[in-house]
Amino acid sequence: MISVNLEAKKTVNKMIEKKDDLKIAVKELSNGSTVIDCGVNVEGSFKAGELYTKICLGGLADVGISIPGDLSESFALPSVKIKTDFPAISTLGSQKAGWSVSVGDFFALGSGPARAIAKKPAETYEKIDYVDSESDVAILTLEADVLPNEDVAESIANDCNVETENVFLLAAPTSSLVGSIQISGRVVENGTYKMMEALNFDVNKVKHAAGIAPIAPIDPDGLKAMGKTNDAVLFGGRTYYYIESAEEDNLDIIAKQLPSSASDGYGKPFFDVFKEADFDFYKIDKGMFAPAEVVINDITTGKVYREGYVNVELLKKSFGV
Repeated sequence: MISVNLEAKKTVNKMIEKKDDLKIAVKELSNGSTVIDCGVNVEGSFKAGELYTKICLGGLADVGISIPGDLSESFALPSVKIKTDFPAISTLGSQKAGWSVSVGDFFALGSGPARAIAKKPAETYEKIDYVDSESDVAILTLEADVLPNEDVAESIANDCNVETENVFLLAAPTSSLVGSIQISGRVVENGTYKMMEALNFDVNKVKHAAGIAPIAPIDPDGLKAMGKTNDAVLFGGRTYYYIESAEEDNLDIIAKQLPSSASDGYGKPFFDVFKEADFDFYKIDKGMFAPAEVVINDITTGKVYREGYVNVELLKKSFGV
């Protein structure tokens, strides 16, 4: 079976080789692990954001940036474009922020292919019937304001049962260019996540997927940046899913329930919703984490369903335009 870590390692190698051009920094820790700083103490770049996002997706997607990406005739922003022929594995098996990395004073949300070795969380891998058993390399991307140290790398190596010198950790805060790009790059994943977690749909039936979402403006305030980056997908993300349906599937209903606008909590910028929830993600309706507009192509019947809409006014409010 395909290995998301070995596929992603090809892109990691490229980032290390081109570190100066990408405006990133590479450091080898005393235990042999490699840390790639993509925005903590460095500037980062658009290209670094593309490659970082591709690594999040286990190397199983094409990632590009459209400049500008039109949302309407009156509002346009650079946008991240995603295409994948392995939707369940690349998004839920790799990109999903499913690993809470907490070691000493260090905490970060972990995404990326190492999750598929450690099975974080195990139920996700049971549902998509995937585990990366081929790799002796563990690659994890960390949404963090500080760089991981030897203790963090050692902990990840233990969870993945690999040597520390085979651990590669990439870090970028939400309040950075790379951080903003990689969160918009979750536009396809937000839809597959909602299909599986909120709608109990078998995401292995999703055979191909594509999406585009605007890149949120960079905000030095981490909490405000979290709000803006999530809003880029919730109010500006457009996705396309090619699904091989079975007789019992009601894709028309799935399509109606899938966009963010179908959520009870829809209608406010994410920062306001997050604040009302006392900054506790678990108090927020899971249905909110979804793209703004969804197109489903039932490749069994040929039918096409389109639901949801891009909400330019809420995007402008969130971004302060």
